[in-house]
Amino acid sequence: MTQIMFGHGVASGDPLPTSVVLWTRVTPTPEALPGSGVGPDTSVTWQVATSQAFSSIVKSGTVTTGTDRDHTVKVDATDLAPGTTYWYRFVADGQNSPIGRTRTAPADETATGKLRFGVVSCANYQAGFFSAYRHLAGQQLDAVIHLGDYIYEYANGEYGLGQGNVVVRPQQPEHEILVLDDYRQRHATYKSDPDLQTLHASAAFICTWDDHETANDAFIGGAENHDPATEGDWEARRQAAFRAYDEWMPVRMSGTSAIGDGYQLYRRFRFGQLADLSMLDLRTYRSAPGGAFDFTPIPDAPNRKIAGDEQLGWLESGLVESDAQWKLIGNPVMITPVLFPPLPNQVRDALVDFAGLLPVEGQAYNTDQWDGYTVERRRVLEFLADHGIINTVFLTGDIHSGWACELPVNPGLAPFSTNIGTELVCSSVTSNNLKDIVGAPPRSVSVGVETAIKTANRHIKYLDFDSHGYSVLEVTPSRLQMDWYVISDRADPQATAAWSTSYSVEAGTQRVQKVSAPTVGGAA
Repeated sequence: MTQIMFGHGVASGDPLPTSVVLWTRVTPTPEALPGSGVGPDTSVTWQVATSQAFSSIVKSGTVTTGTDRDHTVKVDATDLAPGTTYWYRFVADGQNSPIGRTRTAPADETATGKLRFGVVSCANYQAGFFSAYRHLAGQQLDAVIHLGDYIYEYANGEYGLGQGNVVVRPQQPEHEILVLDDYRQRHATYKSDPDLQTLHASAAFICTWDDHETANDAFIGGAENHDPATEGDWEARRQAAFRAYDEWMPVRMSGTSAIGDGYQLYRRFRFGQLADLSMLDLRTYRSAPGGAFDFTPIPDAPNRKIAGDEQLGWLESGLVESDAQWKLIGNPVMITPVLFPPLPNQVRDALVDFAGLLPVEGQAYNTDQWDGYTVERRRVLEFLADHGIINTVFLTGDIHSGWACELPVNPGLAPFSTNIGTELVCSSVTSNNLKDIVGAPPRSVSVGVETAIKTANRHIKYLDFDSHGYSVLEVTPSRLQMDWYVISDRADPQATAAWSTSYSVEAGTQRVQKVSAPTVGGAA
């Protein structure tokens, strides 16, 4: 009976020293399906315990959910102990949910010795199975950082070019999602996945969105994948997507209330004296991008925004006031400048398709990324340099490939320019990479492209256009290390995972260096 009432699993998120968000969805009657708008109001009890056997329940409460929130339940469990592992569950109509594990953040003044985060992005349901999530769940994490594209909006069979346009498994609804009930059903499809449920039940998530939670290449006034003539008002679609996200994700919208109607998603987390984590929203406030090989609007125009003045001011204040050893920034799209060398047309077109890159020889016009919003990027990087802020690491997704980069003040002088930070980019869970689209054997076409890009960009130290998987970030006072793991086959539900490579950043250096072995699991 548990699978009927709690068929979408449980989740936790946004851990603070004394509180964490708890989430589930109930199905009180067979017809009360996600997005259906039917089903009775249901009373749900939540419980938090210090043991998996629930022999000591330390917090509990009861809430009522119904069709107004698509029968989702989201509560903020407060008055918890800092730096503590808890187990939680829900009870409805005499049925217990699956049990979830979560962990509060250390107290602000705590001298934390180690943190372990999962780092993931870009999980396209129809493109493959979420084996990466299943394997990541075994890494003994303090939290999972999800950098966006948690869901995709496309109809079955309508995402990807060439060999990358595959439907390994169909999703619901079958058509492109446009209205609130569509977005609710798509979130439900993802939350029904057993591997995603396993990961959610293993650790708290800290999430931001990118574009596909709404529509491809979204910006403040529209999206590449939105036609008002046939798909209606953009703002109505965006508000529907935001509301479904608020209902279905274990996040604090507006930064304060776990069940509010506000849609501010940028927010900050503190993990003792070891790390701050600032999660950015780079879609809600951004100016319109240019299209492929379209250089209007000009990326250097001073009025172009990717984060907006208010969010950048919030970021700058947090950075300059932080006394944490590491300043981590959850950054949905790459901030590293990328200059493109000459590339074959087939490869160039594939890069445009899978990553939104717009490679023009000798220019860095990746207009969907910070390369298309250079004034705000310059503001961020110069702020770091002017205030002497060190140990800043941007954690990034979006681009369906793995990167380890240094952030020089002047990229044209790399490797001789002073570095003011680093950027580590996780690969996609399933979304198309270069190998998928071109249909080439692994480590064939991509190797030449990676070499050419690294040669033209000396600040880029690692690049992998072939792999799907996940990353593990371990943070200690003296160093930070990212481990990249790859799965054997995204189309295989039993895919294996293997360590691929690791890069570290020693405190105070602002440089990445390859290391010979992954970190060993174990939460702090």
